[in-house]
Amino acid sequence: MSPHAAPGEIRSWIEGHLDPLEDRPGQEAASDFDLGANAFPNEPVTLTPAAVLVGLIERPAGYSVLLTRRADTLRRHTGQIALPGGRSDPGETSWTTALREAHEEVGLEPDYVSVAGLSSPYRTGTGFLVTPVVGFIRPGFTLQPNPAEVADIFETPFGFLMDPANHERHEREGPDGAMRRFYAMTHEDRFIWGATAGMLRALYERLYGAAVA
Repeated sequence: MSPHAAPGEIRSWIEGHLDPLEDRPGQEAASDFDLGANAFPNEPVTLTPAAVLVGLIERPAGYSVLLTRRADTLRRHTGQIALPGGRSDPGETSWTTALREAHEEVGLEPDYVSVAGLSSPYRTGTGFLVTPVVGFIRPGFTLQPNPAEVADIFETPFGFLMDPANHERHEREGPDGAMRRFYAMTHEDRFIWGATAGMLRALYERLYGAAVA
């Protein structure tokens, strides 16, 4: 299925490739170190549950993905591109977390989101187990960035993000001198990398099957 197919057709196809809304204990996760050795030797043993919203917005040219640039005042991942999301509160489901965080970060009202299912869980080197929650965002919403967390809100074409030709492989030296390898996607002046690119790559593999980028 081409990511440029008719919206109704591609929506049904995407929904059919996602996991249902339920807990997934023990499921193998994609991770920050799929492309090489673990560059985070001191990562926590117990992972903290978190979730992000992969928000698909129907536009005249096809679906786009809602993304943010993190605020420059944050202590971690300053200025990086991210999907709206964060750590789960006790007792929360992953989809509740994703919708709550999207509302807190960018002002997206949950009523505008139709949650379709779950993509592959993702383990970060900083000790989080992130569940990507895929949802379709209907038109008419308004967004307002929370300045404490978000510097900018933008959209990137879904077709671009799902094209393996745009899945770059980069490497960067870690704090201990170990080389970290990761995916990145550069669209216009936006450099999408790290866990965000890793989760989008994992969604591509779920939808289209693993392929050499």
